[in-house]
Amino acid sequence: MADQKKTRTTIEIHNRPYTIIGTESESHIKLVASLVDQKMKEIQTHSQYLDTASLAVLTAVNTMNDYMKLKEEYASLLGAMRKGKEE
Repeated sequence: MADQKKTRTTIEIHNRPYTIIGTESESHIKLVASLVDQKMKEIQTHSQYLDTASLAVLTAVNTMNDYMKLKEEYASLLGAMRKGKEE
C-alpha cells in the first residue's frame, strides 16, 4: 500500500469543505462524500435541532449499522453458497 500514489481531493459535506488524502480515485471519494452528505440531510430532516457534531455521530452510527447488516447478509449468503456446493 505504501507504493500506491495518494491523491488529494476536496469535497463538501454538510456545507463544509474537507480535503481527503488517500489512494482511492477522486470519483470514488466524491461518491462517498456525496453519500455521507445525503445521509446527514436525511437524518437532519427527522431531527432538525441537532448540532453538527451530534448529527455527524448519528450519521456514523446509522452508517455503521447499515454496514453491519450488509456484512451479516454477505456472510449468510456465502454460507448458503458453500453449503450448496457441498451438497
